[in-house]
Amino acid sequence: MIRLTDTTLTFPDGGTRVTAVNDVSLTVDRGTVAAITGPSGSGKSSLLAVMSSLVTPDRGSVVIDDIEVTELSMNDRAELRRERIGIIFQQSNLIPALTSTEQLTVMGELSGDRRSARARRSDTGRAAELLDAVGLADHGRKRPAQLSGGQRQRVNIARALMNRPTALVIDEPTSALDQERGSSILDLILRLTAEHNTATVLVTHDLRLLPRLDRTYTMTDGVLTEGHPSLART
Repeated sequence: MIRLTDTTLTFPDGGTRVTAVNDVSLTVDRGTVAAITGPSGSGKSSLLAVMSSLVTPDRGSVVIDDIEVTELSMNDRAELRRERIGIIFQQSNLIPALTSTEQLTVMGELSGDRRSARARRSDTGRAAELLDAVGLADHGRKRPAQLSGGQRQRVNIARALMNRPTALVIDEPTSALDQERGSSILDLILRLTAEHNTATVLVTHDLRLLPRLDRTYTMTDGVLTEGHPSLART
């Protein structure tokens, strides 16, 4: 579950401060997908950064699975991201030298703890399962340069699920894809949200996706409101 209550984030701008997130309250339950749309510069990316515990708001509450994020230390927030939050950016940001399988198994090494052979085998098995789930069972040994844009984004999604997160935060996953591949990626996100019971927040400019999602919000100048005008006309 993701819950924000009266959350505000500002940034310095010369002698003043600019409000990027303005008194936002939002709850996303597990097993559901909430879409956030709005013009560029409206604060959507800043809101995702707050949800992901990457940025601490000026005031308000940010809760992930009953954990108050704003009260955590930087190290504890990093641990929360490793264990409970999957983050999917617009670009896949895959490591060029690693195969698809290695992109996923490297997630197990992020804690810095020495991994046992059994744990590494378990990671490899889970990576294979996730690559199969995103339709890339036969691409585990391929590196990013050998994959299409849609395939790289599928690896990106599988990687975000590697550590069994309860929250998924997704920024424009279809922006670099054509309509057919974008629709396929959305199908995948909807299915995996249900199968893994994640609370999923999806930022998108593609209004064609909105009717398929559980909730829709519009962000304008840092203010979040429920719904979108395009849905009122359908």
